[in-house]
Amino acid sequence: MDTIRKYYEDSHLRRFSAQVVCCEKASEGFWIELDQTAFFPGGGGQACDCGTIGGAAVADMKEDGQRVLHLCTREFSVGETVTGEVNWEHRFDLMQQHSGEHILSGLIHAKFGLHNVGFHMGADAVTIDFDGEVPDEALPELERKANEAVWENIPLKIWTPSSQELPNVSYRTKRALPWPVRIVEIPGYDSCACCGVHVKATGEIGPIKILSTVGFRGGVRMEILCGKRALEYLSRSHQQNQMVSREFSVPVGETGAAARKMNEQAAKLKFQIGAMQRKLFAAAADRCENAGNVLMFQEDLAPASVRTLAELVSLRCGAAAAVFSGTDETGYSYCLAQQGGDLRTFVKKMNELLHGRGGGKPEFQQGSLRDTKQSIMAYFTDFKCIE
Repeated sequence: MDTIRKYYEDSHLRRFSAQVVCCEKASEGFWIELDQTAFFPGGGGQACDCGTIGGAAVADMKEDGQRVLHLCTREFSVGETVTGEVNWEHRFDLMQQHSGEHILSGLIHAKFGLHNVGFHMGADAVTIDFDGEVPDEALPELERKANEAVWENIPLKIWTPSSQELPNVSYRTKRALPWPVRIVEIPGYDSCACCGVHVKATGEIGPIKILSTVGFRGGVRMEILCGKRALEYLSRSHQQNQMVSREFSVPVGETGAAARKMNEQAAKLKFQIGAMQRKLFAAAADRCENAGNVLMFQEDLAPASVRTLAELVSLRCGAAAAVFSGTDETGYSYCLAQQGGDLRTFVKKMNELLHGRGGGKPEFQQGSLRDTKQSIMAYFTDFKCIE
């Protein structure tokens, strides 16, 4: 028999009574069919509801033709009358996201002629895929207009036109749909074919926030948040901005400029430090003039700097240069360099003995190892250690 879908009659119905029509054993529990249900089985990019039936958790849902089945954790008797309770926090969150998505999709379709070709409600955010570009400069206006629709608290019109009415109804759709078609309309903003459940009026959606847009499959993927999710995101962002403002000792509204200034100062310092480091490396290399094989330990060098120093030393010492940076506790990064040499066999054996990994060209071998300075020096017996 067809399941009476109470969630279409009243999207705010949280508690209902129903009669068990069928109970089928499943590997994860029991598939329960009721004569009527307020549990939405999912569709249109919206996840299914959760909650309880007769005190048993509803773990999943599915549709079988016109039947709606609930995966429950215990068995019920056919003919038994049960009480279902929808997890309202979960349901209302999904309705906020879905109805907010309709507003934005409608605005973008009206302004740019783009279609929503993908919609996913994740645990953290909602993504919408459009089949064309949405300019970044248009996002503030789109967000403002979407929130104006919320402030207007417009009642949603949800209906299924007759087969005679449908050809004259204008609505968004990715492809031609056969009758019957359920239409969700937000007057003045959107009209769309949709099987999902929605808020009764736009004021229930709450704030709508566009988080980001990125190019995706020739179009754009937009990430948004609505309602409680948007409020929580903005609250976290404000808390973080307050922390930044305290660190920079500037008002909350000036943290961006303060961060830009700090980055500029950091770039200058990085350049100055780089210049000083090159001078120190040159002086260290000069000490190795014609010294033959050289082993050198330096503190707190990045891998790129380890290689730079090894190259400079190899040019001065006339043989192989091995530079290590790190500690016995954290391990060491290394680079071995020898102009025209082939260090691969030497380094391969070193990695095996000293718990290292790395490689590279014959004349340049770079990597890391986890052993002690004493063990490293013991391996490089034919190298002169220069501090």
